[in-house]
Amino acid sequence: MRLLHRALDGQIEVFISEPIVSETLRVLREKFGWQGYDVFDAGQRLRRFGQVVEPRQTLNVIEHDPPDNRILECAVESKSEFVITEDKDLLRLGQDEGITIVKPGHFLRT
Repeated sequence: MRLLHRALDGQIEVFISEPIVSETLRVLREKFGWQGYDVFDAGQRLRRFGQVVEPRQTLNVIEHDPPDNRILECAVESKSEFVITEDKDLLRLGQDEGITIVKPGHFLRT
C-alpha cells in the first residue's frame, strides 16, 4: 500500500503497456472470475494509473513464462530504474538491461 500511495502522490512513476493490461485482465477473468464491466473498469483504471508506453522491442529473457517478458519490455521502453515485483522468475534475474528487479519491501528500504 505504501508503494501505491507513493505512486498516487507522484513520488514514483508507474509505467504500463497494453500487453500488461491485457494479461492482467485475462488473469482477473480466468483466475478470479471477474465479469464484463468489472474487467473493463479495471482496464480503464490501469491505463489511468500508469503512463502507457508502447514497447518497440520484443524480449525473450524468460522463455517459460512469456508474460514476464512484457514487464521487461515495458521497463526497457520507459527507461525504468526498477521493476518492483513479487514474481520469482523476474526476481531471479536481479537485473536486466540495467534495470534492477526487487521486491516491494526492498525498494521501500532503499
